[in-house]
Amino acid sequence: MLRFLIKRLLLGALTMFAVSLVAFGMFFMLPRDAVATMCVKNCNPERLERVRVELGLKDPLIDQYTGYMKGIFVGRDLGSAQGGYCDAPCLGYSYTSSEEVSDIFARVLPVTLSIVLPAAVLWLGLGIGLGMISALKRGTVFDRLAIGFSLTGASMQIYFVGGMLLLIFVYTLKVLPFPRYTSPWEDPLEWARGLVLAWVALAFLFSAVYARLSRAQMLEVLTEDYVRTARAKGLSKSRAYGRHALRAAITPIVTIAGLDIGGALGGTVITETTFGIQGLGRTAVEAVRLGDLPTIMATVLISAVFIVVANIVVDLLYAVIDPRVRLG
Repeated sequence: MLRFLIKRLLLGALTMFAVSLVAFGMFFMLPRDAVATMCVKNCNPERLERVRVELGLKDPLIDQYTGYMKGIFVGRDLGSAQGGYCDAPCLGYSYTSSEEVSDIFARVLPVTLSIVLPAAVLWLGLGIGLGMISALKRGTVFDRLAIGFSLTGASMQIYFVGGMLLLIFVYTLKVLPFPRYTSPWEDPLEWARGLVLAWVALAFLFSAVYARLSRAQMLEVLTEDYVRTARAKGLSKSRAYGRHALRAAITPIVTIAGLDIGGALGGTVITETTFGIQGLGRTAVEAVRLGDLPTIMATVLISAVFIVVANIVVDLLYAVIDPRVRLG
């Protein structure tokens, strides 16, 4: 198991190295002049050139890249043009707010985590549970209702569901405040009240997909010989289905769940925009609109970290569910 974990970690590190190269190269490929973005007033060509030198933009690309990566791990001196020394993890300074990018992400990352992780617990529990029960009760009224629920959820979009939830619970019934973020360490109840609509909207849409997938997987596994053999040998339904069928049916669901959660942590742009919450997604969109290149680069790297970590977790879960994976 340790060897399997080390292989996955090395592959993840290699992936992050490739992503960092692409993200850094993107800095120089974008048409907008980074220095002109920082210096919007009284900037003659001589001053712009001086700022480029202070930022190290005249240095060889390899030196700029190694300096950027060094800053992430041990910090670096960015010069007077960007506020001096930047502690690790140093992702540079925002061109639009003159604030350390790491401080910006320290502020918005908890917001996105607070939206995605509770919603993921809801959509996985509801979706997988609904799909599995539906498969075991195939052809019943419950099965038909579950299929209708999944089709309804799969055909809707977050901005419609979110808008309807706001209209009903905030503007009409007035039982919930307008969505906002409060630290769970300060007031857990207000944290939940401020984000529950976003959780419900995401859980409804994602659980519909997982209900359909888990139902299809469970129906396929229930026809396998080893499940029928287990029942023929006298195993109870709960043990045969729970121990054997469920374990096999859940394997592909783990893959999709890891990718969905990792992708959502990289920025739920539409969800944050719909509910007016400033998280990683909205921050990334604003950075692109304003040409804030350090923030864009940091967003790409952080999103990639979430995806890589999610894939490593999925691989480890695979190894737990099916020990044969460790031999690959």
